[in-house]
Amino acid sequence: MRLLEQIGTYFLFMKRAFSRPEKFSILYRQTMREIDKIGINSFPIVVIVSLFVGAVITIQSNYNIENPLLPRYLVGLTVRDSLLLEFSSTMVALILAGKVGSSIASELGMMRITEQIDALEVMGINSVSYLVMPKIIAAVVFFPVLCLLSIAMGLLGGYISCIAANVIAPSEYIYGIQYEFRPYYISYSLTKTAFYALIITSIASYFGYHVKGGAVEVGKSSTKAVVQSSILILLANLILTKTILQ
Repeated sequence: MRLLEQIGTYFLFMKRAFSRPEKFSILYRQTMREIDKIGINSFPIVVIVSLFVGAVITIQSNYNIENPLLPRYLVGLTVRDSLLLEFSSTMVALILAGKVGSSIASELGMMRITEQIDALEVMGINSVSYLVMPKIIAAVVFFPVLCLLSIAMGLLGGYISCIAANVIAPSEYIYGIQYEFRPYYISYSLTKTAFYALIITSIASYFGYHVKGGAVEVGKSSTKAVVQSSILILLANLILTKTILQ
């Protein structure tokens, strides 16, 4: 019963979040602020993680392709498809669930316990729409950009490892990246990322908004937001992969 109650509360929360804003100019300013906060500030971690993962996948792929009959350009193909199909969408989303999700839950949780949200409600402002909608819009719009950045940095990391670690010839790596490339994979990856962005921001906002208690409860809500977002991302990954790639 507790689970059903939370699900119902969540959908009512989302209904308030997507209600018509009072002023679109305020929504625009809030969205730009959130893009900077949860999008642009996530550039460093996405770049660093993607570079190293691309390099590691390249080295591991070369190590596992031991058959001399197999062409070496398969290393580049493996790196490309690994990044496009799974890592740059799902794995990066799990990383962002920890960084962005905990930040959103903590921010709204502190606003709740310091009664800032109550003050908005007293002034007649729809606090859910005012605080949550800009976060969701910013994430859905900008997370696909982070996904493309992750793909590019992952491929660059693989290229660097080819040169620095002498894994394979860089020309073979580049040929593998280009070999039978399917643009549909990029659309698939970006579609998944948009869904993940909605999951991360809405779940984190839900737990942060409904905090009761003090600072300790804010920390607990952040932990719940990250855990629940990660579980739902993995579930959505299974459903979307079955649906889109069928």
